[in-house]
Amino acid sequence: MAHLTPAYGPARAGGADLTNPRAERVRAVRALAGRAVRERQGRFLVEGPQGVREAVRFAPGRVEALYVTQPAADRYPEIVGDAERGGVPLRTGTPEVLEAMSADGQGLVAVLAVAAPALDDVVASRPGVVAVLSQVRDPGNAGTVIRAADAAGADAVVLSSGSVDPHNPKVVRSTAGSLFHLPVVAGVPLVEAVAALRRAGCAVLAADGAGEHDLDDLLDVAGAAPGGVPDLAAPTAWVFGNEAWGLDPAERALADAVVRVPLHGRAESLNLATAATVCLYASARARRAGRREG
Repeated sequence: MAHLTPAYGPARAGGADLTNPRAERVRAVRALAGRAVRERQGRFLVEGPQGVREAVRFAPGRVEALYVTQPAADRYPEIVGDAERGGVPLRTGTPEVLEAMSADGQGLVAVLAVAAPALDDVVASRPGVVAVLSQVRDPGNAGTVIRAADAAGADAVVLSSGSVDPHNPKVVRSTAGSLFHLPVVAGVPLVEAVAALRRAGCAVLAADGAGEHDLDDLLDVAGAAPGGVPDLAAPTAWVFGNEAWGLDPAERALADAVVRVPLHGRAESLNLATAATVCLYASARARRAGRREG
């Protein structure tokens, strides 16, 4: 069993050094669920074992505190071990304290400093695949796209001005830790993002059901696309629109081409996160094939 000694001060009865669910520290952690508090303090919450595991493993220097119950420490000793090796401050709390901090924490809550990757840094890295979210406001969708981009090997995600805060607790949970695996740039006007990524050598493709190019057809010619046809094996920035209304004409006009995901069955459409996953994996497959042939 990974029995913990509190990081600060003597252990209280029962082994936890935080026992009051109404304590000021507990209220301060819970308050990070609000955007205004996050922006003012430059901190955010990571809740639950999967997100916390990835935070302490891939961003230990940003973890300002890890709060854990003894049962959670016993259940996830690898998280506690990674935190200790990374120099993360550990605080033990009763189940009531952790529940007051977060109803979604399952006994594990971390407070992290916000990182703000710059678009210039993404551009300087000469990315191969980037997901750009325009006016995407649903936190579950945004988080799932970040997770899908990570899984597909994308180099970055950009959330345009007007999109959800990537440090919203539901976004963070939906990324399942992928927030700590690749740069996530936020608050950039779409026009700026598209221009910068085009300068970096990316073709800009808008995903839209009314697109003139079929994604399956593009996969068929990837690596040897004729003139005027997007080559999925080349560096690509995919632009995905709002959940409800997609991309408006002005946003589509910013792209080099508009691509539709084919619907082979009777479904009317795909939701944002699913369509984004399909497009990002199409790029991953095309680029893998290109590397193999090269």
